[in-house]
This record gives sequence, C-alpha cells and structure tokens, in this order.
Amino acid sequence: MKIKINWGTGIVIAMALFMIFILQFVFRAAVNKKYDYQLVADDYYKEELNYQKEIDKENKANALKQNVKLIKTDKGLEIVFPSEFEFSKLKGTINLMRPSNSKLDLKKNLILTSNTYLITDKELVAGNYNIKIDWSYHDDLYLYKSSYAY
Repeated sequence: MKIKINWGTGIVIAMALFMIFILQFVFRAAVNKKYDYQLVADDYYKEELNYQKEIDKENKANALKQNVKLIKTDKGLEIVFPSEFEFSKLKGTINLMRPSNSKLDLKKNLILTSNTYLITDKELVAGNYNIKIDWSYHDDLYLYKSSYAY
C-alpha cells in the first residue's frame, strides 16, 4: 500500500511540524525553573513614584568631592564612605540586589565604627549585584548606585 501525499498535504504537515517545534520551546521556557524570571522589585509601581527623589539624592552624592568607593579585599567587599563626613553621624541602609536570584539579596543597616563598612565573603555569593547605598548625614540625603561583579 502506497501513501500518496500531494503538495497541499505536505504544506499542512510542514506547518504542523513547525508549530510543534515552536510550541516545545514555549513549553520548556514556561515549565523549566532554569528560565525563572523575576521583577527587580516586588513593589515596582510604588518605587516608581519616588524615583525623582532618588535622582535628587544621587545628584547630591555625585556632587561630593569624594563619593562612595567599592573595594574588593581578601576579607570581602569594603565600602569606603567620604572622609569629609563624621562616620558616627552617618545613617542609612546598604542593599545588594542579585538580579538573577532575589533569595541572595542582602540588606544591611549602616552602623559605622570608621569610614569603611565591610561585607564579608561569607555573606556574598559570586555573581553580579546591583548595589544601592542610601545614607543621610544630618538632614542631607545621599544615594549611591552601582552594579558590581563579585
């Protein structure tokens, strides 16, 4: 018994195979945990309303003679604050956000005993971080943002 396929049937079969080929990629991306995607922030719209305040704080920090510096040391990541400030009067938070996995994010309150703050190797996992340091000195607000590959 011979199966006869004309050109119309061939086109339908080719289209069906192509659709199956594409749909298997969609299915893999939707089911596989490796392709899990997350928002940068859970409360994205709330943060968007405060964005102009962040721009003002970041501009104020950039206008300083010396801004925050990030230094990789043997012990971990050292954050050096400007020496023009009295370190005991600095208050704020340090956020290290991991774009690939929010479970590895770190949030630290700023408590200084010198003009440096150390985040040890034990607290960090190798990879890329978005660093956001929000601090105040007296009533002036400052913000430092950077991406850092650890």
